[in-house]
Amino acid sequence: MIALWMGFLFSTQVSTREERVLQVNLGTMFALAAFSFTGLAQASGMGNPDLGAALFKKCQSCHQIGDQAKNRVGPHLNDLFGRTAGGLEGAKYSKSMSQAGRDGLVWTEDTLDSFLESPKSLVAQTRMSFRGLKDAEDRANLIAYLRAFSKEEAPAPELQATGQGIDITLDPSVLAIVGDAEYGEYLSSECLTCHQSNGSNDGIPGITAWPTEDFVIAMHAYKQKVRPHPVMQMMAARLSDEEIAALAAYFSDLD
Repeated sequence: MIALWMGFLFSTQVSTREERVLQVNLGTMFALAAFSFTGLAQASGMGNPDLGAALFKKCQSCHQIGDQAKNRVGPHLNDLFGRTAGGLEGAKYSKSMSQAGRDGLVWTEDTLDSFLESPKSLVAQTRMSFRGLKDAEDRANLIAYLRAFSKEEAPAPELQATGQGIDITLDPSVLAIVGDAEYGEYLSSECLTCHQSNGSNDGIPGITAWPTEDFVIAMHAYKQKVRPHPVMQMMAARLSDEEIAALAAYFSDLD
């Protein structure tokens, strides 16, 4: 799993006995994940499409782009921005890619950046054999080139204002679920692909020793698509309330 985390400060308050309101303070905006906006050029949408054209040569054995582009081994890449993963009519996709699309994966600047860095980390069983572009500037350049072939030019990502509050309402019965920590350990392997079990915060926020309520509320904020992070939204959508509670119980016990 790739976590393109935003660095959020959490505070919770009980407005009534019937609801729990999460105030998500977007205070530190950019806690970078392993596959996130690591390059300043990419984060500000300043990639060079001319340099990206040269990089696209790595892709053209399977993908076409531009006038008269057709699906080949992989789908054509015209109008890629805003496309649901696995959603182009007539293209052949792996079951894993199609499932990612059903789970909510849409191609944007940040999801493309994640996928281009390590395709199999975002979509584990993708048929694409390309190992990825590790250099953030290369990814920014390639994304800028791909963007040029969208009919409606996708806006470059912008930094959101800090201090913005977002509320979610969560049923108290969800917070009352007692998670099974052993089951949470079983489920945790995807989380630990990016987050460290020792709690280190080297580029990716640590999630160990969190209060269980904070963990549950954060994951449901992704599940309800209140927290604006497409990959985490996709991962949270796959989890049941009981599975989220189990993960919360497991990670709360890790020091």
